[in-house]
Amino acid sequence: MSDWGTFLMPYKQAVEELKIKLKGIREQYQRSSHHTPIEFVTGRVKPISSILDKAKRKNIPLNELEDNMQDLAGVRIVTQFVEDIETVVKLIRTRGDFEIIEERDYIIEKKPSGYRSYHLVLRYPVQTIEGEKKILVELQVRTLAMNFWATIEHSLNYKYSGEIPEDIKIRLKRAAEAAFKLDEEMSIIRDEVRDAQEIFIQKQEQGRKL
Repeated sequence: MSDWGTFLMPYKQAVEELKIKLKGIREQYQRSSHHTPIEFVTGRVKPISSILDKAKRKNIPLNELEDNMQDLAGVRIVTQFVEDIETVVKLIRTRGDFEIIEERDYIIEKKPSGYRSYHLVLRYPVQTIEGEKKILVELQVRTLAMNFWATIEHSLNYKYSGEIPEDIKIRLKRAAEAAFKLDEEMSIIRDEVRDAQEIFIQKQEQGRKL
């Protein structure tokens, strides 16, 4: 790859555009009387070192990255409740500004490590000075608890170069189940949690007006 900056520029643009659009959905919910299914949105373009490592590990030629590496651009939606994930996915499916080419449910079918998340691969059109360019973007939707666990696992994978010691793997699996149990418990009381949050927000707004 002779010019990584030029190659990755459309991916950076796609991430920024999607973040703006998804945050816009969140703001619309906040301005309405409905619970917002989106807690926050993040995004990133894969670092060059990570691209090279994955290309080597997966035997992907660099001239085939556009078609064979789906997570060069990544966007993540984090929700409060497991039920919010389904709401977000339904919202994504109704949009006409990109195409969904693949969905992977790692919540029902968790990974052996304990990882849970809902993945969608989008074909997103970016407008460049040379015309429209459709690129792949991986969209992850997960709860706060799932996101906390996945962030820790990612750090440990980085520390141990993908070879996490067996005793830590066992503890990670236990932690993943504990995180999912937390999600299940919070789902049971979600109506009470939402009511409490609405009361808190209303009091904050009243305080600002005084």
